[in-house]
Amino acid sequence: MDLTELDAVGGFFALRTGPSGGGAAPLARLYAGETAPLITRIDTVAERLGATERRVAASVAHLGLAARLWSIALGSAALYGQIPDLDPARLHWAPERGAPDDLWLTGSGSRSATAATVREAVQYGHLVPFADALRRDTTVSRQLLWGNAGSALAGAARTLADWARRGGRTGVAERAAALAAELLSHPDLAGTVRGPAMRRSTCCLYYRVPGGGLCGDCVFDRPPRRTAQ
Repeated sequence: MDLTELDAVGGFFALRTGPSGGGAAPLARLYAGETAPLITRIDTVAERLGATERRVAASVAHLGLAARLWSIALGSAALYGQIPDLDPARLHWAPERGAPDDLWLTGSGSRSATAATVREAVQYGHLVPFADALRRDTTVSRQLLWGNAGSALAGAARTLADWARRGGRTGVAERAAALAAELLSHPDLAGTVRGPAMRRSTCCLYYRVPGGGLCGDCVFDRPPRRTAQ
């Protein structure tokens, strides 16, 4: 499957293939308990944002990787009717690099694109073990992380649909919207975003970054008053 068209949608949708670059390691190592990649990623995000709270950097790091994974899978599904094999042993991640997260896929292989296969590949294959790893390192709540996952999926669907409509590819936009709606019906994701604008029901904590403000889909109308942690 040729994934080059994903590059045109945006950086979060792009996926390198072939040998991984320097500093990258399979995500499977992180999920198996190797702590160094996660510490590196959270520290990198904290430094670039100026975040002093580790849980805030952890949440933003989680949101970024979730957005990458959903975008790659949803984009492939809507454009090609297939998704690449995103096995954590074959998907390499460079945690010290900037956003969007740098990912490489080694080897080949694809699967038919259904809500079940996308959910198995992204939600069960990556987001659940990544959340477990984060919660071993920080106090970030599981509800917040599922909120991040829902927000990332909704954002990927909006971006893909907007790109497709601008190019007159209404079928791609419709497939993306339908697949995202089915994925968001899962009990862990249901209610994480609400309404036609898909506004999230939890906060990712970005407002606690110095000068961060609110995200476009934030549950708040104005930043809450900050309290010490």
